[in-house]
Amino acid sequence: MKTMLIVGASRGLGRALAEEHLARGWHVIATVRDTAALANTGLELHAVDTTDWAAVDAFRQTMTGRQIDLLFVSAAIGGDKLPIGEIDPAHFTQVMLTNALAPLRFIDRFADLVPRDGMVVAMSSSLGSIAGNDRAGWEPYRMSKAALGMGLRSLSIRRASEGRTYIAADPGWVRTDMGGAEATLSIEQSIPRLADVLEQRWGRGGIAFVNYQNQDLPW
Repeated sequence: MKTMLIVGASRGLGRALAEEHLARGWHVIATVRDTAALANTGLELHAVDTTDWAAVDAFRQTMTGRQIDLLFVSAAIGGDKLPIGEIDPAHFTQVMLTNALAPLRFIDRFADLVPRDGMVVAMSSSLGSIAGNDRAGWEPYRMSKAALGMGLRSLSIRRASEGRTYIAADPGWVRTDMGGAEATLSIEQSIPRLADVLEQRWGRGGIAFVNYQNQDLPW
């Protein structure tokens, strides 16, 4: 039985990914803010806020000696729709901390639990593609996901000798609290296909930016 650690599984895409892998026979360790919300689901639950640096480090100590075949960091927040010149700096800082620094800091601290043939994934978005930005809008969110991509790519290069496959994963525009009611995909149309993509990319090594249709995206 393979083990997945999914970070940010309280709701939405993170919860769906946890449930999908559980249904596929994985042992799933899930970090959430409130363990009571997912009690009796079959998940191994740990209460961790990714921006609580001390709590993340304490959780890392708890996980010492365990093997994580798939590390998937899903935790993120949306950004204000205002143009960048009108964004509250405190809001911008929180978006960047939550969507870029926190996932990368978590991955860098937990990557050594993932074996050479394992996989590390950060939930990204096509909105984080610099080359693919032809519509503008959602600037803080776009910038945070672009920073996440740059950081993940750098981290994967720094750790290249350790093996592992690194993925920045775009689930598509999905109808969740963050994606909104106008999104083009349901969770059921996105998450099982994204899980399939991870299986298909397993063991390739290196890093890729891909969507739920297994298409490579431009950085």
